[in-house]
Amino acid sequence: MAKDSRIRLPSGMGGITRYFDETKSKLEIKPGTAIAFIIVIAIFIILLHLFIGPIIFS
Repeated sequence: MAKDSRIRLPSGMGGITRYFDETKSKLEIKPGTAIAFIIVIAIFIILLHLFIGPIIFS
């Protein structure tokens, strides 16, 4: 019979990282909600610069 002919990679697994322990977060945010939240914050900052900026820097 033929000897063991399996190919074995080095101990680093060929640069592939595996994570077997997957944890679930208690706080899950949908991508659309995160994008909407970022847009609202950006608009708020722009409004602050427009209305409060001239008062502070005058």
